[in-house]
Amino acid sequence: MTEQSSPITAAEVTKVAKLARLTLTDAELERFTHQLGDILGHAADIEALDLTDVEPMARPIPLTNVFRPDEPGEPLDRDDVLSVAPAVEDNQFRVPPSLGEDS
Repeated sequence: MTEQSSPITAAEVTKVAKLARLTLTDAELERFTHQLGDILGHAADIEALDLTDVEPMARPIPLTNVFRPDEPGEPLDRDDVLSVAPAVEDNQFRVPPSLGEDS
């Protein structure tokens, strides 16, 4: 089995790290060069696939609506609903102030 050359060199990783203002140790440089080479190799494998008959898609599994149909029904009686509310003011729900507003 022959070893293929890496799709990225240590010099290229050093250049990218410098542009990102990162300081890499020699061990990090070696590890990142290997990891980025693996990632780029995988991307090259995907790019080499024949996808001419594959339809583009946004997600691998189609979405289906799992909600029930929205059908109008009888409205709730306002007085019944307000009678069980913790606080009522001017025939409306009274809620705590939001965004630091004074009550």
